Amino acid sequence: MDRILIIEDDEDIAYLERDYLIASDFAVDVASRGDTGLEMALQGHYDLIILDVMLPEKDGFEICREIRKDKNIPVLMVSAKKEDIDKIRGLGLGADDYITKPFSPSELVARVKAHLDRYRRLTKAAVPVNDVIEIRGLRIDKTARRVWVNDEEKILTTKEFDLLAFLAENPNHVFRKEELFREIWDMDSLGGDIATVTVHIKKIREKIEFNTARPQYIDTIWGVGYRFKI
Repeated sequence: MDRILIIEDDEDIAYLERDYLIASDFAVDVASRGDTGLEMALQGHYDLIILDVMLPEKDGFEICREIRKDKNIPVLMVSAKKEDIDKIRGLGLGADDYITKPFSPSELVARVKAHLDRYRRLTKAAVPVNDVIEIRGLRIDKTARRVWVNDEEKILTTKEFDLLAFLAENPNHVFRKEELFREIWDMDSLGGDIATVTVHIKKIREKIEFNTARPQYIDTIWGVGYRFKI
């Protein structure tokens, strides 16, 4: 549930806004003083702030300036002032919207939803997504190089991870030991000990399989090699 902070000294307006937002499934806190509101905004975990301009102790412009030093969540400024200079000042300080009183509570709710949707799209696009393989309870995070089985993390060595990830990326393909040795160790089988593949497969199974005698992830194809099955 999204959390909204309303900083508004007019109790009638503040609680009207709160009631409409709660009816739209938002969690809402209210602050009636500028200094208290700023403290709540900086210390609390809010998804959006509705900020009045004229407040006791500390005005909305100063609060907006302080919030923007620490947070990038949407801030909607509300004021009875209709002058363009106030709107320009508020937007220039980092407010995402400037709403002039009087306004419809339903319009406020619509703007809140629109700004939250926009904020989610922007933040989602800005966060890189890890390259993850998930198969039947096995989760291989290639970006973080971490492995979980049913949410329990398993610690693999570098080569164990590389071998498991390679097999999982190429499911149902049977690889000869020579191919795996060349791919993971970057060596020709004539120049190294190919038995290391068998040893690493055994260690991987001990870490990710429930029953190593009847593996559910890595199959042995006798006389040929190994296959990751899906």
